[in-house]
Amino acid sequence: MVQLNVLTQEVLSAILKTIDEGIHVVNTEGRTIFYNEVAARHDGMDVKEVQGKYLLDAFPSLSKNSSTLLRVIKSGKPIYNQTQVYVNIHGSRIDTINTTLPIFLDKEIIGAVEIAKDYSRMKQLAESLLDLQKNVSKGTKKKVPKNVTYTLDDLKSVNQVFISMKDEARKLAKSDSPILVYGESGTGKELFVQGIHHASHRGDGPFIAQNCAAIPETLLESILFGTAKGSYTGAVERKGLLELADGGTLFLDELHTMPIELQAKLLRVLEDGLVRRVGSAQNISVDVRVIAAMNIHPNHAVENQKLRSDLYYRLNVFTFSLLPIRERKEDIVFLTEYFIRFFNKKLQKAVKGLDQKVASFFMSHPWPGNVRELKHTIEYMMNVCADDVLQMNDLPIMMRQQAVSNGNSDKSLSLRKNVEALESQIIADALAMSNGNINQAAKLLEIPRQTLQYKLKKNRE
Repeated sequence: MVQLNVLTQEVLSAILKTIDEGIHVVNTEGRTIFYNEVAARHDGMDVKEVQGKYLLDAFPSLSKNSSTLLRVIKSGKPIYNQTQVYVNIHGSRIDTINTTLPIFLDKEIIGAVEIAKDYSRMKQLAESLLDLQKNVSKGTKKKVPKNVTYTLDDLKSVNQVFISMKDEARKLAKSDSPILVYGESGTGKELFVQGIHHASHRGDGPFIAQNCAAIPETLLESILFGTAKGSYTGAVERKGLLELADGGTLFLDELHTMPIELQAKLLRVLEDGLVRRVGSAQNISVDVRVIAAMNIHPNHAVENQKLRSDLYYRLNVFTFSLLPIRERKEDIVFLTEYFIRFFNKKLQKAVKGLDQKVASFFMSHPWPGNVRELKHTIEYMMNVCADDVLQMNDLPIMMRQQAVSNGNSDKSLSLRKNVEALESQIIADALAMSNGNINQAAKLLEIPRQTLQYKLKKNRE
């Protein structure tokens, strides 16, 4: 049994060493019983400097309260995706993102295991991307001023509610107050926000857009607020997006995905216009208009604790709710014609419009992707069509399948055709029940035998 336990431990150790994540295991006394090479590289340590040592001796900057491993041993509860900053015995600052789990044997806790990712490298990557974005913005400044491509006039619509909303946006663009835009995916939120920026006195200033869901939560703070030299290993003085947008507009999409703690820091910027870089004690004044957008209703975001209520009230000075295209049917027709003209010119085609069945399908389709989905659908159909009218067979495969399942592809409103189809089906059922006997089938149908024979002959013709 002892040999089996030793063998099992050796096999387990060999497996853990092959995992491309930092693995750190301690017993209930806080002494390290396993520490792999990946964890050592993250921590800037040698395995021998940690293996078998008490955790706080290897990492003296930690305490029983700040160490995720020791906290899990004490509480018996896991900690997921926790950022941890500490200094190793060589004086180097380390940033990691840890998931720490208790280890139980027969319902008794015997230790804890921590899976760590190197946060320092992730931050450096994020900063490299930030530098790249800044350089690209400078390089394209002459071609596309301030990264703004669209104006409010580019938002095409014949819906009176939408037109009124654009008129209101032009008026409110003159203000510096924050704006909150709500709309489903594909309704044109960023185009709308770019239009507001273009119509404002900040139109010659920078326009910077950031999707909060596109950046890991733990990196978003340094992306937005910048970093101070020495705030972590290799960190240098670097502006965040709030500073880069000084004199212009910062557009934060999917705001509800921003961590609640970071929302509080953003609120302070909106209140006093001061930014403090990560790791700095100095405040920097910025003149930036913040426009935020969400694809879920703000009230639901607040109720589900995805959006701070105080931040919502601060942003809710001006609010715009962009209607989904299914609620403005007239725009389905208008935009379909607009996109056909657009792709006719681009693809050098002469498509005149939609087949009646396609037009009916378009009006009944819910368009979950809104204008974006409509545009891409037209683009696909224009590329594959072989006629001057878009047909059902030109629809993307998923839509074609949906049309078939809904009966839209073969559905006809012709009374004569539907009556004939129903009659043929009833006659077929009667013949099946009578095993093909004409007399019996005629009795079931309650019609003369001659009439049935006539109908069968007509159907064959």
